[in-house]
Amino acid sequence: MNAPQLFPSATIGPFGRRQKRERGAKIPVTIVTGFLGAGKTTLIRNFLATPEGAGTAVVVNEFGAEGIDDALLRDSCDETVLLGNGCLCCVMRSDLQIALRTLVADRTRGAIPDFKRIVIETSGLADPSPILQTFSTDRALGEEFHVEALIAVVDAAAGEKTLEWSAEARKQVILADRLIITKADLADASALVTKLGALNPRAAVVTAQNGVVEPRHLTDASADAVSSFVAEASHSDGLTSFVLRPQTLRWASFSKTMDTLTALRGPDLLRVKGFLDVEGCQGPVLVQFVQHLAHPPVELAQWPDADRQSRLVIITRNLPEEKVRALFAAVDALA
Repeated sequence: MNAPQLFPSATIGPFGRRQKRERGAKIPVTIVTGFLGAGKTTLIRNFLATPEGAGTAVVVNEFGAEGIDDALLRDSCDETVLLGNGCLCCVMRSDLQIALRTLVADRTRGAIPDFKRIVIETSGLADPSPILQTFSTDRALGEEFHVEALIAVVDAAAGEKTLEWSAEARKQVILADRLIITKADLADASALVTKLGALNPRAAVVTAQNGVVEPRHLTDASADAVSSFVAEASHSDGLTSFVLRPQTLRWASFSKTMDTLTALRGPDLLRVKGFLDVEGCQGPVLVQFVQHLAHPPVELAQWPDADRQSRLVIITRNLPEEKVRALFAAVDALA
């Protein structure tokens, strides 16, 4: 006879309480990246003017010496600036972790208005990977915030040529969950759309009209990416993206595979994200890895769509798809 459980609950699974959404009660974070002059600041400024943008804290992750668009941020210095519409901006040239901790501490003691969302605007030359890693390495930030979507902004007038010569711009696009084309009124974007599809076939592409998109494209979770894992791509920079769709799997086997993969090739494992159909779980288990770092797995209350099969997007650097698949198969066979 089995011993009775203390405080039994149908909402508790192997990974703790099942969540309706992947972020649970955490503050959602949207990372907006894109090359110099792509229109990130204009896009964010227009978003802040909408009702959905109210109560947003903007963190400008700017490491260069040049000034920032003062129509949005006033002065380019380390300070917090009130923007109206219940929004505020933390202009920073220092550590992102310090800026986020300061925002939380200032909100707690009432020094700044309450906020319900964070938008991080990266430098035009920035690799977004370190920002993703920040939320993986800092346990306190990981408990407070949840990265909901990584958005890359691409200029229709200059974006296609920029993607040809700039490795940074290509990486921003490849890692993104969603792509937003700006300045489409200045140039035909059809060739750019084709180029973006080749670089990142899993991301939804949205065209901004005069720097404006529907607010949901900045607030919604990246379900449009993780629910449409259908394509694979290889790039001249040694970057490869592909999709694994395993059947129902055992968590111990998957965990051991990822432990081995991150130990051997962690720096080359740029991003892993997806839903897993795990034995013993009612809903999908959301997993995320950035290089050698893993986010805690989260079981969701239900699948985001009718497709209930595991799907895992893996973006690697100089790490062939066949080797990753072979490792998964070998560990599963041993288990």
